[in-house]
Amino acid sequence: MGNHTSIIDRTHLVDSFLTLGINVVKVFSPEHGFRGTADAGEKVNNEIDAKTGLTIISLYGKNKKPTVNQLKGIDVLIFDIQDVGVRFYTYISTLHYVMEAAAEQNIKVIVLDRPNPNGHYIDGPILEEKYKSFVGLHPVPVVHGMTIGEYAQMINGEKWLKNGVSCDLIVVECRNYSHQKEFNVSVPPSPNLPNMNAIYLYPSLCFFEGTPISVGRGTAAPFQQLGHPTLIKYQYSFTPKPTVGAKNPKLLGKKCYGVNLTNQEIVEPRNWKKLDLSYLIECYEMYPEKDNYFTNFFNLLAGNSSLQEAIKSGKTATEIRASWKNGIEEYRVIREKYLLYK
Repeated sequence: MGNHTSIIDRTHLVDSFLTLGINVVKVFSPEHGFRGTADAGEKVNNEIDAKTGLTIISLYGKNKKPTVNQLKGIDVLIFDIQDVGVRFYTYISTLHYVMEAAAEQNIKVIVLDRPNPNGHYIDGPILEEKYKSFVGLHPVPVVHGMTIGEYAQMINGEKWLKNGVSCDLIVVECRNYSHQKEFNVSVPPSPNLPNMNAIYLYPSLCFFEGTPISVGRGTAAPFQQLGHPTLIKYQYSFTPKPTVGAKNPKLLGKKCYGVNLTNQEIVEPRNWKKLDLSYLIECYEMYPEKDNYFTNFFNLLAGNSSLQEAIKSGKTATEIRASWKNGIEEYRVIREKYLLYK
């Protein structure tokens, strides 16, 4: 199980295995595809890798869980993907279904752990069962503060797999890593998270995906700006165009007025150590058609309906964050059991 981030130094994991004479049967890939160029939400088809001749099985689209047929002839599943530590980033949902399918077929899963660039804090509302989807399968905060290996242990330990099955799991730990250690991702984990500024801003700005507001998909700075044609109070502007990873971006060809967050020295998003709701609230207050501001997708991202309701009722960011406190404290107790890097 891998994608374009499955790199050891400058060599892809699959190439390393083949060089070592390991029998690689096939490769499974997540959202954005094996090469990491597909749009968010774009259906990715199965294919044959031109370099190795291996079959690439897509786990994004209708087939999110490996089938019994697809697992035939496999003794061990290796999972090696760079995650960003956010509940609605779908790689952890893919991890869940890979573990579940493997458990049902008595196949061992080895997770090659990688540092979490957003692993230095925990924040956001806990997902409610009613709002489970592929952008949120588990009752965790938006920013969960775990590596993907730790998260795999929690999936197993909390019995979140179907029928409470347990996966035969091995986590290969990172060396010299701690959750407070700054980690710069060398390979963009997906096409619209091109740099560390975008990765740090993503947990706060992704909520806008459930609104009419653009987060800069279709520009050189996705998840580092936000805007809409109606937000004329702002002087800054950008115009989304088709790009790699955003072939048909929101507000294509329309001039969007908004906020530029590309200057990391100004925003210093890593040092926030919390979700920033200020722009979400501000844009709602400025948006002329408030009844159309929130889409159904917003509640799936939030994992509840209460965030939407709080913003509509005029609550401040401080008041909203206070409502998350008890849930986060309960989650911290659960998380502690599965930490590998204390």
